[in-house]
Amino acid sequence: MLKHLTIPRGPIELAADLHLPDRTDDSAPLRAVVLSTPGSSVKEQIGATYASRLAAHGIAALVFDPSHQGRSGGEPRDLEDPYRRGEDISYAVDALTVNPVIDPQRIGVLGICAGGGYAVHTARTDHRIKAVSTVVPGNMGTSFRGFQLDGPPAALDALAEERIEETRSGELNRVNWLPDTLQDAAAAGLTDIDTTQAITYYRTERGSHERSTNRRLSRGDSLLLGYDAFHLADQLMTQPLQVILAGRIGNTGSYDTGMRLWKLAPNPVDLMVVDGAGHYEMYDEPEYVDAAIERLTTFYMNNL
Repeated sequence: MLKHLTIPRGPIELAADLHLPDRTDDSAPLRAVVLSTPGSSVKEQIGATYASRLAAHGIAALVFDPSHQGRSGGEPRDLEDPYRRGEDISYAVDALTVNPVIDPQRIGVLGICAGGGYAVHTARTDHRIKAVSTVVPGNMGTSFRGFQLDGPPAALDALAEERIEETRSGELNRVNWLPDTLQDAAAAGLTDIDTTQAITYYRTERGSHERSTNRRLSRGDSLLLGYDAFHLADQLMTQPLQVILAGRIGNTGSYDTGMRLWKLAPNPVDLMVVDGAGHYEMYDEPEYVDAAIERLTTFYMNNL
């Protein structure tokens, strides 16, 4: 069963989908999981794939479009603000705690790719979240600092000058998350398997969605450059943690990020490496998603 929701978030609303198990007995309140999705994705993509399968296994799952993206409110559009992304999760938890079919004491979070870092960052200080799982987690701060050929300070200098010009002109600069086509990627010399699979998922019929724009405001990059999803996690995130990783280690950094999180967390409970899977194959390849869902279900049943 799928219910479309709007979640109040200050002056705006988040668009969300609540995936509910099919059941005949409505008396017992349900376990529930909030999904925090990858950067650039909307709720109908990776989030829906995992949420629908969790619901089929008896766990309610709420997936939402981040602020400034998809059907959710917020201006300017296409902003990737890591702090707002974390706050979005807490507003989603708010919505679950007042839903009569949900047990407010059995709410967890599932973060995928960049959403994994956002989930951890939120769970550190929002202890209404009782269990944390991540699938191919990313720390966007580490990733963005690593992308800068001249170093993060030089990138911040350039972004400062760009924002001055934006303020003068009134025109906001948008950049691609990924090349729009495989041909564009090849022309840029990006032929590695992870980039190819990312484009194949996000920019072809395999996984594309009209509201997944493949654009972000460059002014948000300064926030990402100063962000650390795992800051104080070793002291504050006491919830049970599960980490699910792709066995084929590519160039996304998610394997190393996941292992760092596993070693950092005060309460690591379950670590799974999905043999043969690549990062983006964990988004929708049935063999790998089914393996992850089986393990996720066990984790949430045991810890929520």
